[in-house]
Amino acid sequence: MAKKLTMILGLVFLVFLAGCQQQATPEDRLKEYIGHWNNGEFSEMYSVYLNQGSKEAYASEDFVERQQKLYEDLAIDNVEVTYTKPAEDAKWDTENPADFPVQVKMDTIAGPVEFEKNMTLLFEEQGETEDWFVEWDPSFIFEQLETGDEVRVSTTKSERGEILDRNEQPIAINGTGYNIGVVPESFTEASAKEDLAELLGISVANIDEQLGQSWVQENQFVPISKAAKNDTELLEKATAIPGVTYQETAMREYPYGEALGHLSGYIGPITAEKLEELKDQGYTSTDSIGRRGLEQTLEERLHGANGMKILIKKQGDNGEELTVAETPAENGETVILTIDAELQKSAYEAMEGEAGTSAAVDPETGETLALVSSPAYDPNEYMLGISESRFKELSEDPLTPLFNRFGAAYAPGSTIKPVTAAIGMEAGTLDPAEGLQIDGATWQKDGSWGDYRVTRLHPEAPNPIDLNKALVYSDNIYFARQALDIGSEAFVTGLENFGFGEEIPFALELQSSQISNEGTLGSEGQLADTSFGQGQMLTNILHLASMYEPFLTDGIMYKPLLFMEEEKGQVWKEGLLSAENAEILRTGMRNVVVDGYAQSANSTSVKIAGKTGTAELKGAIGEEGQENGFFVAYDSESPDFILAMMIESIEDNGGSDYVAGFAAKVFEEYKTE
Repeated sequence: MAKKLTMILGLVFLVFLAGCQQQATPEDRLKEYIGHWNNGEFSEMYSVYLNQGSKEAYASEDFVERQQKLYEDLAIDNVEVTYTKPAEDAKWDTENPADFPVQVKMDTIAGPVEFEKNMTLLFEEQGETEDWFVEWDPSFIFEQLETGDEVRVSTTKSERGEILDRNEQPIAINGTGYNIGVVPESFTEASAKEDLAELLGISVANIDEQLGQSWVQENQFVPISKAAKNDTELLEKATAIPGVTYQETAMREYPYGEALGHLSGYIGPITAEKLEELKDQGYTSTDSIGRRGLEQTLEERLHGANGMKILIKKQGDNGEELTVAETPAENGETVILTIDAELQKSAYEAMEGEAGTSAAVDPETGETLALVSSPAYDPNEYMLGISESRFKELSEDPLTPLFNRFGAAYAPGSTIKPVTAAIGMEAGTLDPAEGLQIDGATWQKDGSWGDYRVTRLHPEAPNPIDLNKALVYSDNIYFARQALDIGSEAFVTGLENFGFGEEIPFALELQSSQISNEGTLGSEGQLADTSFGQGQMLTNILHLASMYEPFLTDGIMYKPLLFMEEEKGQVWKEGLLSAENAEILRTGMRNVVVDGYAQSANSTSVKIAGKTGTAELKGAIGEEGQENGFFVAYDSESPDFILAMMIESIEDNGGSDYVAGFAAKVFEEYKTE
């Protein structure tokens, strides 16, 4: 009996407490509702907080699913909803609505959105619950949105930035090209499809697919493929097929073609994998992206950002559109290079399609004026979508036009001898006026060298051999003996002072120049070989051109630059040799051309100075190796630029003088413009 009485009293007490509890205020309910709103918890907002009238007007899918989809499609984020607090003594009457100013802020795909509205709460009974409930309509999504309105996104495409040379000549620009296509009513000859497919490197099925599109009309132009503006041969062959014609269209253009191919690179359609990687950066499936060269390296600067606009299309006949948020398109940057495109073209053409590379630098500023890889591909061809047969042809070409040679490093041969001389003179071990007695075609220090001997090409050089004669006759024995006097440790340090063994401070990734595979010289024989650019020594062509700057600047080597925006004359290395020693080397390099074996560069119009070099690449045992020829040169009277050039496989073309002849053409053309 006592237990039963206790239970009854407990129930009475709970009922009493419930009656004493204070009813939630509309502000309490609004605060809870806004908390769910800021967290995007739409189901909770709908089921627990919306008033009956709102639920009758808007089904769950109109409230929950629609907002969830809009948040996803419009990339709505950082939602911040607040309200204006009522006066402290505010009284709430359940018979009257409670109004609160609500402030809404959010970020969207088209920029920030911000508005303020009054939100009304009504006291009503829902099931067994009596409480304050929110009165809602679509204007709480966006202020201008009403029932029946549509929300859509409009995109304004940005223009890709352009790449220009130092004189603002176009390297990669938004130019024009052509759509090659057909007019179906005229494209009826039986063999026409096969002829066009073969010419364009596509299948007949591909042509049929284009002609089978729903919009195609018999008398309308149907684009099939694209052609670069300068591909006149293709256009002529195409229009020779009955029913085939072409129309001009906007297109990325590379006016210098192969001459700047490896430097400019090209763009192509974005891949699905790349789109997934860059989807947060505004890329779409219809975008193009840099695939090679500067187009790829400068992608972030060139791409720009598309403009985005969120629009509300009002219901009704007039179809008025209101703008909710808008971010204007931001075009990519125009990037101006230090490259002189005409000089680069001259260098490329002078190399006559031979496999090799060349670079030109301004000795007073470090600006890169040319960076050539030969032979090359035409970026216009790649940008348009190269055919399988054409790609196979380029890939199997023994001259490897797809390989970027200016990014690689090669044994420099005798072009390194002025550097060796500079190190020796600065170390005090090489007296340029002192002659050495050198007899015969080969030499070794002593019997400890075993079978290894240093060989020189011109044993007829008259003794004694001083530095000037050693440069003119390119005497390997002289430089080997000087390197032994310098010593391995000091010689390695000297080469490191010229930038060997460190990353080349350049905008593009270039293979570093190396003293040896380990960065050290492990024997006297290796020291001797390295002194004249053999052994395991490798140099990058741009670095090699830069290494000749100290001979013209009295000891300063500048950081190689690629962009006009960069500060000119940034010192990379300094104190490499004195003005007196620099003058001695300048005199010697002029004599190399006048009295030595670079006679092809002994121009009557330009007084060229420089140093040739031949680097032998060892072949199989018993076989002659390939020889690469070098020439590094400048105009001794007006050194506007230093040109370093390398041609592969010159063993049957008269040695490095063959390269000197190519280089001379560049100087003569440049100086007579």
